[in-house]
Amino acid sequence: MTGAPAPGAPGIAPTWTSSAKDIVGSSLGPARLWFTVGFGIVNEVYFPRIDTPQIRDLGFIVADDAGFWCEVKRLGNYTLATPAPGIPALRIVHTHERFTLTLRIVADPRRDVLLVEVALQGEATLRPYALLAPHVGGTGHDNLAEVIDYGGRRVLRAARADEDVSTSIALAAVDGTQRDAVGRASAGCVGASDGWQDFDRNGAMRWQYDSAGPGNVALMAELPRRSVLALAFGASPEAATTLAFGALTQPFDEPWARQVDDWMRWQASLTSVACTLLSPELHAQLAVSAMALHVHQDKIHPGAMVASLSVPWGNSRDERGGYHLVWPRDLVECAGALLVLGQQAEARDVLRYLIASQHADGHWNQNQWLGGKPYWGGVQLDEAAFPVLLAALLAEHGALGGIEVREMVRRALGFIARTGPATDQDRWEEDAGVNPFTLAVCIAALVAGSQFVEPAAREFVLALADDWNARIEDFTAVTDSALARRLGVAGYYVRVAPATVFGDERALQRRVPIKNRAGDEAPPADEQVSTDALQLVRFGLRAADDPLVRDTVKVIDALLRVDTPSGPAWRRYNGDGYGEHANGAPFDGTGCGRPWPLLTGERGHYELLAGRDPMPYLQAMADMASAGGMLPEQVWDEAPIPERRLYPGRPTGSAMPLAWTHAEFVKLALSCHGTRPCDCPASVWQRYGGRRPAPGVTVWLEQAPLTRAAAGVDTLVCLHEPALLHWGVDGWRNAADLHTEPLPSLGLHVARLPTAALRGAQAVDFTWRRQTTGEWLGVDHRLVFAATPGASPAARLRHRRAAP
Repeated sequence: MTGAPAPGAPGIAPTWTSSAKDIVGSSLGPARLWFTVGFGIVNEVYFPRIDTPQIRDLGFIVADDAGFWCEVKRLGNYTLATPAPGIPALRIVHTHERFTLTLRIVADPRRDVLLVEVALQGEATLRPYALLAPHVGGTGHDNLAEVIDYGGRRVLRAARADEDVSTSIALAAVDGTQRDAVGRASAGCVGASDGWQDFDRNGAMRWQYDSAGPGNVALMAELPRRSVLALAFGASPEAATTLAFGALTQPFDEPWARQVDDWMRWQASLTSVACTLLSPELHAQLAVSAMALHVHQDKIHPGAMVASLSVPWGNSRDERGGYHLVWPRDLVECAGALLVLGQQAEARDVLRYLIASQHADGHWNQNQWLGGKPYWGGVQLDEAAFPVLLAALLAEHGALGGIEVREMVRRALGFIARTGPATDQDRWEEDAGVNPFTLAVCIAALVAGSQFVEPAAREFVLALADDWNARIEDFTAVTDSALARRLGVAGYYVRVAPATVFGDERALQRRVPIKNRAGDEAPPADEQVSTDALQLVRFGLRAADDPLVRDTVKVIDALLRVDTPSGPAWRRYNGDGYGEHANGAPFDGTGCGRPWPLLTGERGHYELLAGRDPMPYLQAMADMASAGGMLPEQVWDEAPIPERRLYPGRPTGSAMPLAWTHAEFVKLALSCHGTRPCDCPASVWQRYGGRRPAPGVTVWLEQAPLTRAAAGVDTLVCLHEPALLHWGVDGWRNAADLHTEPLPSLGLHVARLPTAALRGAQAVDFTWRRQTTGEWLGVDHRLVFAATPGASPAARLRHRRAAP
């Protein structure tokens, strides 16, 4: 079987490896390579961008060529150590009764090469074998593999059959004298003729094929007991091979030392090193989280960060997208953490990237590849607001560094004003409507961004922020529902209100669908509760001791809190379907939502604002981390399922690490010494201080046609095009016409109705004729004025309970 092509093409259907990462890493040098480690071996390696994984994994078998063999990742008995917390240079020791396999893994700072030092101790008959699973260009389909002699050395190479994919991979090895260390080697088709199948069927390496594919392929090489491997990536097979050979001409300790020194200096530059309130364990996790945030940044597109260097439930699918994408929300959440770590230059790069990828109308893609190409097509209103908050935070720190943000902010605030307060998708990318989290972020952006727009626009966006803030309960709170009575509370904020809430008094009794649930009937909005309302407190729109907030926290804890062995965690909302099935099977479009550690961090921020100790929540997050400190998207919340590696309070098969979770840990850790979260612009806190404002005007929006408003103030009717407004009082009495005035910086046309003198129960009627076509709208609108302080039962109850 020597010298022949491997049989069995194209092999079995490819998948990625598990999302359970021990650690992720990269160099601080110019190399465009990122690596992940899981189950004690190398997992996905990314090149030349952080959104493009090139291999599934690089693992090892230890065998004696006489029937005994052991794949170390399945052994599951290993330790992992780094020179110091947050230094991505790894020493992994796999232990078996017959051997010890020690791996040291480091990225070459100067080359697109990952170096692995291999040292086997134990019985003299044992040898290590390297197993490489290429996924060139981000897929296991249509790969080619070969074993060749090149320049007098053996090298294992992989590429794609697709000529449009230029990346090639080379795997080479040397011994202690820098001589070629690759012994027997083979290429194979996965599931038919690969190296693992060879050992499984023959108990030893018996096959040696020169080539395999196109299809799902793998490579295997026999190694001496001590060697150094170079896994290199280039634009051609020759380029990758040259990089691999060049990297192996240096003693392994040289790139190791440089990596350690570079990262030690980077860690020493962080503001977190001066944080004395944390225990050594939490300080170590803070260093790891800071490193993880830096590693998630791309080097071709400065400022771009992917959500995760993993594919959720990757061992069940071949989807490249995974979380190797940029979400504007996650990006700003991470930039906020970088900013408080003192990494102002990195936070500025994020802002520059966002400015470069903003749409002309002011919004951003739901998510995108690094170059800006959309992946999913949704629009989320909070993602139009978050970049404004980043600009405001940088300005607050005096760290804009010459970036001109006024145009970006103007566009973003215009989009919010023209489309809000309802969003096409909430932050969990599921339902349309008015969501407390989205609303809080938008109000904060309107206030924080007002400093960057011209005076007329500034006056308007502040008025809009005050109006929306005053109506939060009108839009998103319910009282005296069946759920409220069952849980013994007066009311609570709902997960999302249907967009009809502006004029439909029964909107919160309407059914709202829940995605990712198989065949379940959609429950009413007033039966769906999420943790999202805590953002109202975090951004200073409501006080932590507000009665409605306290009631909502009681409902959240009754429905969503899970006390795990690692500490408390919360599900996103009741009925969530994003997570493993009850039997532990991977999420496949449906499932059961599991608790999210980042929500533990959000709760910690709430506890801080309530005057209580947030440290238990920070500790819980740390206790949910992997052995290398990676924080997961979700943790398991049911009985252990050992065969699926699911244990209570420990990571599930969801994304790990999740950069957003690491950002939340960093921000909570660095907020603990203060009195409020570090990621909310001061201007928002100064304007509201947790109190519901009394708006100076009512803002009526074409896309959000209110039917009730507080008496005693004028009304701004805001349209998307110039018009003649025809209006009257109480059935068109005293009818008059008004031309709208343009507010060009925001794309609105506004008419101010003098309604301040109208009393409660009076109404104004209006319609309009479009200036561009001369056509009448054909619909009459009516706005009924109610006695202050609020129009809705929830608002009136809130005011009554809050009164002294």
